Amino acid sequence: MSFDLLNPVVQHHIVNSLGWAGLRPLQERAIAPLLSGDDALLLAPTAGGKTEAALFPLLTRMHAERWDGTSVLYVTPLRALLNNLEPRIKEYASWLGRTVGVRHGDTTAGQRARLLRERPDLLLTTPESLEAMLISVKVTPEETFADVRAIVVDEVHAFAGDDRGWHLQGVLDRLTALAGRPIQRIGLSATVGNADDLLVWLQGSGRDWGRAGAVVNPPAAGAGEPELHLDHVGSVAGAATVIAGLHQGEKRLVFCESRRQVEGLATALRERVVETYLSHSSLSLDERRAAETAFAYSRDCVIVSTSTLELGIDVGDLDRVIQLGSTRSVASMLQRLGRTGRRPGTARNMLFLGVESEDFLRAAAVLLLWSEGYVEPVVPPSAPVHVLAQQLLGTVLQEGAIGAEELSARGDALGWGSAGEVVEWLETEGFLDRDGDLLFVGEEAERRYGRIHYRDLVAVFTAPPQFVVLQGRSEIGQIDPLMLTRKVDGPRIILLGGRPWRVTYTDWQRKRAYVEPAESAGDIRWVSAPVVESYAVADAARRVLLGADPGVRLTRRAVAALAEVRAEHAHRVAADATVIVQESTGPRWWTWAGARANAVLVAALAQVAPELLDDEAYTNRNIRLRGDATGTAVTRALWDARQRFGPEFEGVRPGVTEEAVRGLKFAELLPPELAIGALAERNTDHVGAATVAERAVTEKGSRA
Repeated sequence: MSFDLLNPVVQHHIVNSLGWAGLRPLQERAIAPLLSGDDALLLAPTAGGKTEAALFPLLTRMHAERWDGTSVLYVTPLRALLNNLEPRIKEYASWLGRTVGVRHGDTTAGQRARLLRERPDLLLTTPESLEAMLISVKVTPEETFADVRAIVVDEVHAFAGDDRGWHLQGVLDRLTALAGRPIQRIGLSATVGNADDLLVWLQGSGRDWGRAGAVVNPPAAGAGEPELHLDHVGSVAGAATVIAGLHQGEKRLVFCESRRQVEGLATALRERVVETYLSHSSLSLDERRAAETAFAYSRDCVIVSTSTLELGIDVGDLDRVIQLGSTRSVASMLQRLGRTGRRPGTARNMLFLGVESEDFLRAAAVLLLWSEGYVEPVVPPSAPVHVLAQQLLGTVLQEGAIGAEELSARGDALGWGSAGEVVEWLETEGFLDRDGDLLFVGEEAERRYGRIHYRDLVAVFTAPPQFVVLQGRSEIGQIDPLMLTRKVDGPRIILLGGRPWRVTYTDWQRKRAYVEPAESAGDIRWVSAPVVESYAVADAARRVLLGADPGVRLTRRAVAALAEVRAEHAHRVAADATVIVQESTGPRWWTWAGARANAVLVAALAQVAPELLDDEAYTNRNIRLRGDATGTAVTRALWDARQRFGPEFEGVRPGVTEEAVRGLKFAELLPPELAIGALAERNTDHVGAATVAERAVTEKGSRA
């Protein structure tokens, strides 16, 4: 039995301190590869024991091989998740007399200094904090990271799906160079559609060290079929009425797709005398912690959240998960579904409450894909050249000075693009200066990023500017400046934390708004990007409209709403063709292909038949055409495009606006053509576009 391979002290505490009769299948199967030093991807639903599956073997190795210093890094995407894990991991480490430290953006200066003086055996942190340590003048990276032997990447699918994953890869390469040895990489993830590819991505350039890799994904024992329902409630107020009346006496977690929706639903629930808590990224840390702690120890209550609670933060034993509107993917749905069914004798469950016809249709599409066994592959964003530039500049900061050839070689080793071209641009623009063959940080880099110890350089994501909202000295959260500038009649009332507030004073220079409680209702909104549907979700919506069964139980309201949405879109779908419809705003070509595939189709048509397009405008589901465009003309243009570019429109890239380039963090570190090329490549789905282009194009009149 693999259990016998663990350190005897660890075995003792598993049985006697934790009271476990045995290990879960994932924990058993992870022991051998992790003790062998293999890289690994451990897959299980939320609360599936992944943390223990990684740490029990690592603690065993730590003791047997006498690892000293900070030898294990545990990285997560969220500070709150680190805080949540700390007590548990401290207990496990204490079994063998090992220490644990936490460092993230909320760690005080005193705590950081203590971590450097008394290096913990296990450090819980984020990629941004690792980057900050690498470039800090108060840290000696060669000493701090010299003893690192392994890194655990929790929620690795969340990293791999965006630029934070590429940032983490770059940081790991720099840590490996400091350690002078390969670092064992262990990823923890919920179910994904391409586990082998995700493992290869996790290993990164570490594959060059020749380390074996393993995907550990045992079948879920006794999980049973989840209970999934689809309802339609028509409004946020309607959702509040349904939630207030259902499952009283139980603990319910409600997910929303926007912060504004969280605020509106929480307010409506409190009006119905439901004990309600909130969690979203624009609430202050204290507000979120208080809500999550109170919710964890309550019973008959609801917490309303954005995706901030989708990951593995423990908010206690949940009875129900409810989704307002729809998740954007099957993978996200599975992550949220996994928050339930943790008690013996209970089942995983999730109720979808459609509010508008569009989100109701998206929910039906996601559920259809789930019923077919589909889970999205995790695909890292293409062309991370802006992250390459950030890593090159970070490396120079870390080293103080470095040879130009060595810097380019390190960048090329990442395999993300031509490092030499980027280094040349950085020097030309003054981000780097040269002394002989040595490069060091230039005046332009200091001017743009030097404030507060290069804080803006350590994170690859961009947070829009927000005003801090204060009641006295207590921070409530943050709001979009729009809420303070738009014209209002009477006092300015905002909604935040599920409560109305009257703005009493705005400090424009310090970006602060002071408030006091208000009696009248308020409103809130934040600027957010539009939902981008994948080809899979958009096409599933088309199939639902054509009669496909979502595969879950529908309420009577949902049956009626589905019939209504099918009637509404009946003239926009066809089983074997795409459809051009004369809408009130002009002709629309209903492709049901998703925004990225439509972007490719528009870019291709713009080159072969620009007279068909109206401002190159498109959505997830259709493309706007000029008034005289016909199905025959579009068919001919698609044929011409395939002849010119190939069946998958190879080389076709959508146009990129100046605003989009400005929105790409670190775009200034790149030659403009590289920045534009990266953005264009990211906004493409050639396979989806090719699939749509193979279908016939038909025309239908507008609905009478």
